[in-house]
Amino acid sequence: MLITNYKKALPLLRIPFSVYLMPVFWFGLSALREPFSAWRAAGVFVVLHLLAYPASNGYNSYYDRDEGSIGGLKSPPKVSEELLHLVYAFDALAVLGGLLLSPWFGLLVVVYLLVSKAYSYEGIRLKKYPLLSTAVVVVFQGAYTFLMTQVGADAGYAQLTEPTNMLLALVSSLFLCGSYPLTQVYQHQEDARRGDRTLSLRLGIRGTFVFAAGGLLAGAAVLAYALWVRQETRHLLVFLAATGPVVVLFGNWARAVWRNPAAADFEHTMRMNQVSSLCMSAAFILMLLW
Repeated sequence: MLITNYKKALPLLRIPFSVYLMPVFWFGLSALREPFSAWRAAGVFVVLHLLAYPASNGYNSYYDRDEGSIGGLKSPPKVSEELLHLVYAFDALAVLGGLLLSPWFGLLVVVYLLVSKAYSYEGIRLKKYPLLSTAVVVVFQGAYTFLMTQVGADAGYAQLTEPTNMLLALVSSLFLCGSYPLTQVYQHQEDARRGDRTLSLRLGIRGTFVFAAGGLLAGAAVLAYALWVRQETRHLLVFLAATGPVVVLFGNWARAVWRNPAAADFEHTMRMNQVSSLCMSAAFILMLLW
């Protein structure tokens, strides 16, 4: 019976959903201009995408107790205490794995996990505050994770603080700033019921799409400038070609929402997440191989 309860709780970690956060990982590696350890990079991937992110997802689900669709799950199971046990186990494994890679990387993982807990924990619940919660997600899932990936891959201080590398870290946050509200656009009723005034709820459905377009456009502009300074304009062509489908899909979705707000639903949101994650990951992998 106990094992059955853990099996029921496991989907709430939403491990496949963590794949949608891959672009920042590949972006961080592609920005390094000196060789790095492939096995350490693989270790960073495991710690972040198979342990830390699922732990954060599960903790968020534990306190949200969603009754409707959530990222990666159309019909989430009921929350139980076993979910919290799994979260703490994944937390411990993430920290242990991080420390085995390097003490600094392990410390950064600890900070990330604590911030993710503050986002959801009912006693703090940063999620209630639209601007603060957005800033936390944009920074920690963007620039912070970008630089954390590089630290885990054993990049030196000079590489991390090189001006164009910091510009690219900013790009990762700008892209998150554009995409993050889109992940909330179908949850307005659920968030309002809990008293969470998310940014998307404050902006409204149409406002969310306008805000997202602005954030993504700003990210693309800064990326173009940074790659021009680094004399890597071919990388920009790769990025534009690989993300063309994302632009088309976003434009079609925005038009559909303008005609009928009901199009801002779970299915469209997940499709946008899937396509943008795969296309951007492909772009950054190609940059890395080049």
